[in-house]
Amino acid sequence: MQPNLNRLLRALAREGLDVTYDGRVYTVRLQRDAHAPPAEVLLPPDLPVEGKAFQQLAALAALKHPDGGAVKRVRATPDFHPGDSGVAIGSVVHTEGLVVPGAVGTDINCGMRLHVADIPVESFLARRDAFVERMKGHYFFGTRDVALGSRAVEALLRDGLPGWLVETLEQPLGAVARADLGQLDRESTRVYLGGALEGDPAWAPTGLRREGVVRDPGLASIGGGNHFVEVQRVEAVVDRARAWRWGVREGQLAFMVHSGSRDLGKHVGHTWQERARAAWPVGAPLPESGILPLADPALVREYLRAEATAANYAFLNRLLLAELLRLTLRELFGDVEAPLVYDVPHNITLPWEGGWLARKGACPAEEEQPVIIPGSMGAESYLMVGLGNARALASASHGAGRARSRFSMARGGADQREGALGLTGVDCITLRAERRIEEAPAAYKPIGPVVASQVEAGIVREVARMRPLMTFKA
Repeated sequence: MQPNLNRLLRALAREGLDVTYDGRVYTVRLQRDAHAPPAEVLLPPDLPVEGKAFQQLAALAALKHPDGGAVKRVRATPDFHPGDSGVAIGSVVHTEGLVVPGAVGTDINCGMRLHVADIPVESFLARRDAFVERMKGHYFFGTRDVALGSRAVEALLRDGLPGWLVETLEQPLGAVARADLGQLDRESTRVYLGGALEGDPAWAPTGLRREGVVRDPGLASIGGGNHFVEVQRVEAVVDRARAWRWGVREGQLAFMVHSGSRDLGKHVGHTWQERARAAWPVGAPLPESGILPLADPALVREYLRAEATAANYAFLNRLLLAELLRLTLRELFGDVEAPLVYDVPHNITLPWEGGWLARKGACPAEEEQPVIIPGSMGAESYLMVGLGNARALASASHGAGRARSRFSMARGGADQREGALGLTGVDCITLRAERRIEEAPAAYKPIGPVVASQVEAGIVREVARMRPLMTFKA
């Protein structure tokens, strides 16, 4: 128990929050709305409490719409921290009769993709420079050859990865023509929901929907912020039987992709936040949080199709980022299989117990499902298995969570020595020096307590750990 817990609870009370703590889970509610469901936060006592994130979480639980619907439950993962848009990162919200576009935000289907490869780490590091130069061309200098036929684009946006693959088999273009399309087809079973949601191409910007060959600059791009591509070593295997079934062995090379729907997600997210405002009943007071739900069934259906469109794009974005890396490994090391372990989304709204479950910076952790929890670029990442914990809304953390803002990391006067930032020995490849500082290990919470608290709570079990070798940051 934190020694200053009582002082903390009094401070939160002065901010208008009723908060209790049982040593593992905080329960949070706005004092002015005793009828709202309490929000729960799984947080070990040695991790910091952020009042702003608590406020955002309690406000999400108190959301209402004049036309009906309800927030049923709100939960936050132990990596939670304040969100710029008013919804805390790490929030999971169960609703009935309404959906909340802001509870997903603009980085729709930001998520993780993990592969392993039977390449000795020493052999890989011996060719590090050749590998890095090729990948810098793909990720930073625009030399990647990513092209789609217009029919493949439409099929992707409407039907997800299966639609894209069917059309690509008919007309493979660019780098994908060198890929093993049969392998990509087989690996679709290792993508959450098969990478297929019911979208609508009309929600894509016109630049994506033109005739002929489409070269979209957002596809196979990492994006900013905490997004990355990282090469790792499988450092330890804990659940050997499960790891074997998933193709994971100690000492393997691994590579992990963290990215989302890029500009398409921003387009959908911003559009629907404005549409939710325009649809708000005239004369009804707006929520103080600025987070506006949708309750009209027709608008709910239309929003979910728009969100699904961006999510389908994100599934392909991660696939292509990984495929460019896999093709590069084959150029350098010959016939490397480098199979997919799993691909899983973080920011998405999906059906749940007769209503909807929206995750923002939280990973699905359903029973027997692979869960990927990355650490900072100076810390281990974890491959877990979900346990379908109902109290946790079958959700786990999507990382360690920020401890310091990007502004505080980069501001004048901040200690930017390598040791203070946790960057000693970190191989970060980026074209922007400030990105290395903003995303340094010192900006993040320690991953160990975040993972341990979820194991103790029966949310996930550990399968394997990966140690970073190099990290690409755009």
